[in-house]
Amino acid sequence: MDVTERLSIIEELRRLMARYVRYADHQRWQDLAALFTPDGTFTPHRPDGSVWLAMKGREEIAATVGAGGGPGVTLVHHLFSDEIDVDSPTTAHGVWAMEDIVTRPEGAEASEVIPYRVMHGFGHYHARFVRTDGPWRIAELEQTRLRLDFAD
Repeated sequence: MDVTERLSIIEELRRLMARYVRYADHQRWQDLAALFTPDGTFTPHRPDGSVWLAMKGREEIAATVGAGGGPGVTLVHHLFSDEIDVDSPTTAHGVWAMEDIVTRPEGAEASEVIPYRVMHGFGHYHARFVRTDGPWRIAELEQTRLRLDFAD
């Protein structure tokens, strides 16, 4: 694979992750889940390294992350520096620094997914990507946390 092909793949993966955070911010859960392979996984962690949630498959990802949204909930995600390695024409992996803010309206009930009113988090997305007969998809996504701040 030449440099141009490698850089083209890197740009496609940057755009894929940009769509992921945009779909999250606009609560487009089915579109977000469609960025994953049919058996893709998403595993967010707490700052202590323990698993917060473990999701497998598009339906579970859409239902679980979608349970954190709803009327009045505001989501804001930012991706920063990335490190992307292209392993082959059909596989790659990368790490993105990230920040997110989730705000529920006053009086909203806490849920298992969002047990707080305001959360401001910092960490990294670790992703493994595959391409099979079409666009790149997320095969595995882990969200590690350096810090989570909560407010009521």
